[in-house]
Order: sequence, then C-alpha cells, then structure tokens
Amino acid sequence: MKYKRILLKLSGESLQGDQEYGIDPKMLEQYAHEVKEAASLGTEIAVVIGGGNIFRGLKGAQGGVVDRATGDYMGMLATMINAMALQGAFEKAGMVTRLLSAIKMEQISEPFIRRRAMRHLEKGRVVIFGAGTGNPYFTTDTAASLRAVEIEADVVIKGTRVDGIYSADPEKDSTATKFDEITFKQVYAMGLEVMDLTAITLCQENKKPIVVFDMNKPGNLKRLLSGEKVGTLVKE
Repeated sequence: MKYKRILLKLSGESLQGDQEYGIDPKMLEQYAHEVKEAASLGTEIAVVIGGGNIFRGLKGAQGGVVDRATGDYMGMLATMINAMALQGAFEKAGMVTRLLSAIKMEQISEPFIRRRAMRHLEKGRVVIFGAGTGNPYFTTDTAASLRAVEIEADVVIKGTRVDGIYSADPEKDSTATKFDEITFKQVYAMGLEVMDLTAITLCQENKKPIVVFDMNKPGNLKRLLSGEKVGTLVKE
C-alpha cells in the first residue's frame, strides 16, 4: 500500500449523479463499492462529505434567504444527511462504519473526539466525519484538511469528476494541460482551484500531501492506493 491511512474528501454534488438535486442511489452504491475495494487492501479510511447537493450556505446567504452563519449551519446539517446516506450504503456493502459529527447529534452519531476516531480507524472501521468543522465560515475542504491533520492521515485524497489538476478548467478549455505532480507554491502562484486557500495552507503547513483524482472511474481509488500513478499529487 502506498498509504496506510487516508482522508477521502467527496463533494455533496458528486452524490447527485445525473440528477439536479439530492442523492442518487446509484452513486451511493458505486462509492460504497470503491471504498470497500480500497479497504480490502488494509487501508484505514476516513471520509468527509460536503452538502452542496442539498444546501450551500454561501448561496443561501447571497440569495438573501438567511445570514451567512445560519446558512453555513444549514449546510452542516446537509452534510449530515449525506453522511448518513453514505453510512447506510457502506454498511449495506458489508463495511463496519462509525459516523462522527462536529455538532452534537447523539441520536444519530457520535460526537467528534479525536482519539476515539483514531481508535475506530485502527480497528478497521470506516469513519465518516459530518457537519464540517462545526463552525460557520469554513468549507468542508477545510474540514477535510483539519481532520486529516488531527487523525494523522498520510494524505488527503479529493475525489472529483476530473482526472487531476489542470492549468485551466478542462471542461471549458481544450488546451488545458494536466499536472502529474505540482507543489503548493505552484498552486498558489497559478491560482489553481484545488481546494480553498485555508485548506491548502493547512495541508502545506502540516506537510500533508493532497491527491486530486477522478472518483467516478471504477477502480481508481484502489489503483491509487496500490501505488499506481492516478490523478495529480500536490506536495512540498
């Protein structure tokens, strides 16, 4: 295995599939299969999921629906809906899981306690972190970086629908070139939207590499963990 313990970051939008909103059961089934394959290698896996398929706090605030802090708390609740859906799919696939929330919700999850999370991972359980950091004004990208540092993960793996980091958006610019490896300094200098700046800075300061890859390509996660060159590696 290339990595012993990973933090897998998934966007809420990835659960939509071909839908405009909500959760596509086919995507849950696919992700459960991918994570189970990866776990079969002996990798300890923690997951952070976003909530953009249900509610995004910033958009709610910009639309005048609520203030930013309230919108962000609503977004955290959306991540919990997605986290519970992932937990159900993972357990249906035969994995043992634990759902930990940054906001206390005793009826549906354990509170986030760093040492408890690490013990779960050591016992081979897939740990799902919900409710972001538990604080407004922070994205789930930042939550992923923070949790990765806290649980001493070897790497942050960000699953997207693109096969890595490009010099421009490959869906809009056909001349965009892909990077196999790139440094944090180059990400800053080129203004590449890998993750938000707080998340990137947190990983850089703690020497935590980031891999961006296409999560929707079957077998990609297992290949990545087996040492194959998949996606783009961001490092010092």
